[in-house]
Amino acid sequence: MQISSLVSNSKLKAAAVLAIGAFALSGCTNASQSGTQGSPGASSGPSGSASFDPSTVQKDDALAAMVPAAIKSKGTLTVGSDTSYAPAEFLGPDGQTPVGYDVDIAKAIGATLGLKVQVQTAEFTGILPALGPKYDLGISSFTINPERLGAVNMVSYFNAGTAWAVQKGNPKKFSLDDVCGKSIGVQTGTVQEDPDLAGRNKKCAADGKPAINIITLKNQTDVTTRLVNGSIDAMAADSPIIGYAITQTNGQIEKIDKVYDAAPQGIAVAKSDTAWAGVVQKTVTKLMETGSYQKILQGWGNAEGAITKSEINPAAGS
Repeated sequence: MQISSLVSNSKLKAAAVLAIGAFALSGCTNASQSGTQGSPGASSGPSGSASFDPSTVQKDDALAAMVPAAIKSKGTLTVGSDTSYAPAEFLGPDGQTPVGYDVDIAKAIGATLGLKVQVQTAEFTGILPALGPKYDLGISSFTINPERLGAVNMVSYFNAGTAWAVQKGNPKKFSLDDVCGKSIGVQTGTVQEDPDLAGRNKKCAADGKPAINIITLKNQTDVTTRLVNGSIDAMAADSPIIGYAITQTNGQIEKIDKVYDAAPQGIAVAKSDTAWAGVVQKTVTKLMETGSYQKILQGWGNAEGAITKSEINPAAGS
């Protein structure tokens, strides 16, 4: 549920280094070689994550014929993605290759359209402004909201909400009912940073309570590291990210309370490329019909985020 600055302003030392490094890389190490049992196009393994094989997706000639000439001529779909947001998009064991369910969806879109796919690591806030000139698509857990809809086209493909996590056992007795004066970690540019925590901070001020110490970091893995080592009281992030972090830290953190503000996420397309957005929407729909879409999400343990209908610029909450 990240939010770009364009439209909204939408691993410790010694032994600790080893522990946190193992956390940060454990999912990456297994992701490209392990999967959910029985998921075609993915091999099984202990982590429950998978790298989808695009060769299992058949090209759709009718859809391929609709690809804009500029993209068709280069033969490659260039996708901008902030690869620090596991399990949606992050770097594999070599530290260079993007993996995750967003990456696999990009690959599946490319295979359907007969295009190679190049997912380029980008700073999150720089993706939307570069749509068109640099990126053909932005696939990076973008929440669909009114601000974004005013700047780019969004094709819905996933649903996620906000979740919170604390250290296992909640040793600091953190409660969402009392966040004022607490240290909360979030990734820079997310809706958890603004409007969620920004709004909570305003209420703290109105109630005469101490401000929230909002720790914003560029990478979600760094936020999780701080929670594991206890330097922050809690963290807020998209629900799939919290669930994955719990798994990858071997239960050193736990979720508290319920997921809220569930909303669709979208594949971003330049505002002027409405026809291209239509092709993307039709392609996502095709992947849903063939079952490839569901297999990708199942492979990454995020089937609960699946939607049943992809739309262009669907209505979104504020």
